[in-house]
Amino acid sequence: MAQEPPAQDQMHYEAMAQEALRGVVKAALKRAASPEGLPGAHHFYVTFKTDAPGVSGPVDLLSKYPDEMTIVLQHQYWDLAPGETFFSVTLKFGGQPKRVSVPYAAVSRFYDPSVQFLLQFEAGGDGGAAAAVAGEANAAEPAGEPDPPIDPAEKVISLDHFRKK
Repeated sequence: MAQEPPAQDQMHYEAMAQEALRGVVKAALKRAASPEGLPGAHHFYVTFKTDAPGVSGPVDLLSKYPDEMTIVLQHQYWDLAPGETFFSVTLKFGGQPKRVSVPYAAVSRFYDPSVQFLLQFEAGGDGGAAAAVAGEANAAEPAGEPDPPIDPAEKVISLDHFRKK
């Protein structure tokens, strides 16, 4: 008896699940933007693709992080404005206030270390899993030289140093 090929997912369930989980990010940011602000010890690390469509901010800042950037929403953020398709926030970089706007589709990682809650996304719908490296930019390699293979374990950053003891 011939076996039938597996059915194709024409419903695009993975994309629907990603979109639904991005709704969690939107709801968390809306709560943080409320007059009460972040409850308890909650705070967020939001990693996003800086080259994704719709990301905007100062050119000097975004060019410093040509692939991904992580922002922290904890004590010093202003004018957090979560919209339907993107959020904007003002943060200090090098002591200077700078505003960034990020579409939810550009978010590759959302982490609340106070409760160890992590969501990881396929940013920009490119089909590849996004690797998040908090606060670090990839150094540009000279043209013509291939990038050496990177062990995924090298991209893990311990947040223990930042936790209150």
